[in-house]
Amino acid sequence: MFFERFYNTDLAQASYMIGCQKTGECLVIDPVRDIQPYLDRAARENLRVTHVTETHIHADYLSGSRELAARSGARLLLSAEGGPDWTYGFQAQPLRHGETFMVGNLRIEVRHTPGHTPESLSFLVTDTPRGDTPVMYFTGDFVFVGDIGRPDLLDEAAGGEDTRFTGARQMFASLRDQFLTLPDSLQVWPGHGAGSACGKALGAVPTTTVGYERRLAWWAPFVAAGDESGFTDLLLSGQPDAPLYYGRMKTQNRAGPALLGDAAPLPPLSADALHAHVRAGGLLIDPRPKEAHQAAAPQGSVNIPDGNTFETWAGWLLRPEDTTYVLLARDATHAETLRRRLWMVGLDTVAGYVTSPDGLPTAPARPFPAAELAQHRDALILDVRNRTEHQAGAIPGAEQLHAGRLAWNLATLPRDREIVVHCQGGARSAAAASLLRARGFHVNELAGGYEAYVREQAAPTASPV
Repeated sequence: MFFERFYNTDLAQASYMIGCQKTGECLVIDPVRDIQPYLDRAARENLRVTHVTETHIHADYLSGSRELAARSGARLLLSAEGGPDWTYGFQAQPLRHGETFMVGNLRIEVRHTPGHTPESLSFLVTDTPRGDTPVMYFTGDFVFVGDIGRPDLLDEAAGGEDTRFTGARQMFASLRDQFLTLPDSLQVWPGHGAGSACGKALGAVPTTTVGYERRLAWWAPFVAAGDESGFTDLLLSGQPDAPLYYGRMKTQNRAGPALLGDAAPLPPLSADALHAHVRAGGLLIDPRPKEAHQAAAPQGSVNIPDGNTFETWAGWLLRPEDTTYVLLARDATHAETLRRRLWMVGLDTVAGYVTSPDGLPTAPARPFPAAELAQHRDALILDVRNRTEHQAGAIPGAEQLHAGRLAWNLATLPRDREIVVHCQGGARSAAAASLLRARGFHVNELAGGYEAYVREQAAPTASPV
C-alpha cells in the first residue's frame, strides 16, 4: 500500500493519495485545485490516478476533484447524502453510506458522518492483502486532532439560518454512532490542521487515533454521558469569524469549479498597460513584505505578502466578481507560482504580471505609533481581528469587522472620516488597510496593533519634576 499526505500550510489543508502498488492504481482524497503535485507524485511511484473523491462540499478552498478527474481520466466519486440541497451539480458516481469500492486491493468503505455539513463522508480503508481490519480512517472535517468540525459555517458564511443547531445534533450522533464504534487503534487522518477556521482548537500534529480522541478530546465526555445539550453549547461557543469568501467557495464547489485545463502563460504587461488597468478599477496585487509596500504604496494596490498566508488573505480581501488583477512579481516563474496559489481560492481573473510598479503613483503608508492614537480622536477605530480576539480585549470605542468580511462591507464604512485600522500585531491590518486605501478610503494603521496599544497603556507615566 502506498500512502502520501499533501499539506498546504497556508490553508492548513490536507489531501491524501493512497495506492495499490500491485495494480498501479491510486485514489486521491480532497485534492486542491493545483493538481500537478498529485500527477507528479503518482508518476514517480508508477501509479495511475484512477479514483478521485472528497469528503464534503468544501468552503475554505476551491476543490480540485473535478479538475483532477478530467485531467487523469479517473472515476469521480462524490457524496449523494444530505438531501437535494446538497447534491453536486456535475456528473460523478454517487457515494452512499455503507457502500464500498476497490482501488486495486484496497477496500474503501463509505461512512456518512453529517455534522460539519449534511453531506459529509468519511472513508475507512482496508489493505485487504494484510487482513480485514481497517487501517486508516479519512475524516475530512468530521474529526480533527483534538477537535471536530464546526457546524455553524453554513450560517456564518453561506446564507443559512440556524442550521448550526441541526448540525450540532448530527455531529453528536455521528460521533456516538460512527466514530466511537471503531477500534481504538485505527489511524485517523483529518482534512485540516492547526490554523484552519473549520474548527477552533485543531491540533498541530498530522494524525491521531480513535482511542486517543476517545480518551482526550474535549467532546468525548459529553458523548459518553449522552449530554447533547452541554456538547452543543460548548461546540458552538467561541468559534472564530468565518471569512465571507467561504460562501463563494461552497457555491462554486457544489456547482463544479471551472476547469482550468492547460492554462496559457501569464503575459507580462507594460507600465502603460498597468496604469490603464488600475485607472479602469483593476487592482495590483503587491506580494512584497508590508514594510516595502508601506514605504511607497502603489496606487490601486493590495498588499498580500508572499508567505504562509497569501492564499488565505487573498480569499479574505479579493472578490473575483469585483475586478481583474495584475500581479507584481520578480519574474515569470514567480508570477506563475502566485497565480497557482490564487487558484486555490478561486481567483482566476489575473490579467498578467509586472516586475515593477512603474507607471503608478506611489505614496508612503507607514503606520503611526500607539502613543499617537489620541491625536486621531475623530477617527473610526476599525478592529479587523476576529470577534473572539475583540471580546478578549479591545480599544475603547473600536468597531470590530473581521478582515475576511471587509470586502463585502465597504459600503458600511465612512468615506468622509479617517479610518484607523488595527489587528493584534500589525500584519492583518496592513493587508486590510491596503485594500481600503486602494478603494479610496482615508486610512491609517496603528503600528504594532492591539499589542502595542496594551503596552502603551501599561507604560508608566513620567512624574512631573
